[in-house]
Amino acid sequence: MEEKKPKSLRSKEWFGPEDEKMGFIHRSWLRNQGYPDDYFRGKPVIGICNTWSELTPCNAHLRDFAEFVKRGVREAGGFPLEFPVTSMGETLMRPTAMLFRNLSSMDTEESIRGYPLDGIVLLTGCDKTTPATVMGACSVDLPTIVVPGGPMLNGWYKGERIGSGTFVWKLKDKMKNESFTTADLTEAEICSARSQGHCMTMGTASTMACMVESLGLTLPGAAAIPAVDARKKVMAHLSGRRIVEMVKEDLKLSKVLTRKAFENAIICNAAVGGSTNFVIHLQAIANRIGVELELKDFDRLGSNIPLLVNLMPSGKFLMEDFFYAGGLPAVLKELEEILHKDAITVNGATIAENNQQAPCYNREVIASFDQPFQEKAGIAVLYGNLCEDGAVIKPSAATPELMTHRGKAVVFETIEEYHERIDDPDLEIDASSVIVLKGVGPVGYPGMAEVGNVDLPAKLLKKGIKDMVRISDGRMSGTAFGTVILHVSPESAIGGTLALVKSGDTIELDVPKRSLQLLISDEELKARRAAWVAPEPHSERGYLNLYINTVQQAHLGADLDFLVGKSGSEVKRDVH
Repeated sequence: MEEKKPKSLRSKEWFGPEDEKMGFIHRSWLRNQGYPDDYFRGKPVIGICNTWSELTPCNAHLRDFAEFVKRGVREAGGFPLEFPVTSMGETLMRPTAMLFRNLSSMDTEESIRGYPLDGIVLLTGCDKTTPATVMGACSVDLPTIVVPGGPMLNGWYKGERIGSGTFVWKLKDKMKNESFTTADLTEAEICSARSQGHCMTMGTASTMACMVESLGLTLPGAAAIPAVDARKKVMAHLSGRRIVEMVKEDLKLSKVLTRKAFENAIICNAAVGGSTNFVIHLQAIANRIGVELELKDFDRLGSNIPLLVNLMPSGKFLMEDFFYAGGLPAVLKELEEILHKDAITVNGATIAENNQQAPCYNREVIASFDQPFQEKAGIAVLYGNLCEDGAVIKPSAATPELMTHRGKAVVFETIEEYHERIDDPDLEIDASSVIVLKGVGPVGYPGMAEVGNVDLPAKLLKKGIKDMVRISDGRMSGTAFGTVILHVSPESAIGGTLALVKSGDTIELDVPKRSLQLLISDEELKARRAAWVAPEPHSERGYLNLYINTVQQAHLGADLDFLVGKSGSEVKRDVH
């Protein structure tokens, strides 16, 4: 049998034959960093895409992690070169980090395309950095592996677990009703973020880590290891070794990210109680790699999956507990009969082979498939005249009694109006009301901020009301909870029906029937639509203007329309 010749390295196009001028230029300037001659003679060049930033607290340790990746790359015979891309810190970046996810994806794509790279390691952490870099890498389609930065250690406050993010959404109630003092607030701040890493609830960052592992883009077990655990450094080290082998095998992203991989990720997300943001990010990734994925798929594949992971905000434990209980491999083992077992992963084995022997050490944290914490979890997709292209809700984090509900709308045209009026004692609102927030979608905010889980009015909190139906065209943090309908599409800023809702209108929610309806006549709706005036654009310059004019709606993944698909890895023209 004829032996298969190894694929020529992409980097050879840059470093090329010695007698070529361009090879001389490319090699000579890199030599000023002290690289020996053999580094330019056939070693696979591995780009370490680092989302490190001191302004992104969740990713502030990734500068050190890169060194462990480099160690593994060198051991495997590769040439590691680290490069930065736009980093987005959800906790500090205004108006919302989501506005810049697509910008970071462009940065990632063009950095990979423009440099002499054969394989890519993505160092990610805070939630938007994971989908952004994966999206960008998909559009180039080189061998790629993800190293998630890992969650913080458990927060502990007065002897009880405190979840970063999840605790924040309880603050207003605690300050109004539980005599929560300034000193208590300071202590809780310190306790809720006591180590390096991203939020340790099953928020969006942890959801994204589970997403990339269930897609097959990480080494087995990578998602749940705490950021400060030495095993996370080992994982980074081993990922550095593995990416060199992936280059030799030509194991590109498109070979891993098949339709089966996406279906596995949807099933897994339901089982772990993952964030609603999963929908919008996975959709964008699918559109980049060329896999057909519809909003309805998330409901069809995931809404009947049992909840197996008892983590905040749907449960009571945190990511550190999840890791000790067996992590995602234990969950994937429980799901093996309904997953596509033959889906390939970055280590060359199938997802079934990777998790065949995965143990569970704590059934209080990870339930069995036959005895789940909740029979049906996942994300429900709603349709109706209020959301013609869809809206989503996370039933595992909502109040069961509110899953079917009819109430009068209390409308806020902007987030500023909400803040101004919500605690007005004269506001006409009660527990049966439906809070409607407009202008927080992709175009409207802009960037589709995590404001959908708005706080309840102070006067209702004082009466012991803990939840109400809330509807918006925005998102909510994966750390949040409540009966919150999100991602309403089309959004209000472009004239979706949400824009036409008035206070006093009756809204009917029926999650079992997947319905969300504004109960007014077609004639009245038509009249309101004719009278509607579009809001002024937020900006007419720079990236913001580009975003507003090209962003897709939520049901398509909120990517920029011209970024959908692949650019490929070939760049024909050189610098001279």
